Amino acid sequence: MDSVKKILGIVWLLLAVVVAYYGLTVFGLPKIMSDKQEDNVFGWIILVILVPIIVGGLAVFGWYSFKGEYSEDKI
Repeated sequence: MDSVKKILGIVWLLLAVVVAYYGLTVFGLPKIMSDKQEDNVFGWIILVILVPIIVGGLAVFGWYSFKGEYSEDKI
């Protein structure tokens, strides 16, 4: 079971990278460059608040899982 947790840790780390890329290229930067006020505010909220929280959570969880912090020996 510990090997599955380590593999899933790698999956979470890769998912963090994908979410960061998708959040920046699809939601963040194009909305900031928009001429509409609503899109501009929404883009800044996505870029500054939501993306770092989501990516940080996925990355920390994946890193701890990959390093074995959730193994049966440590619990």
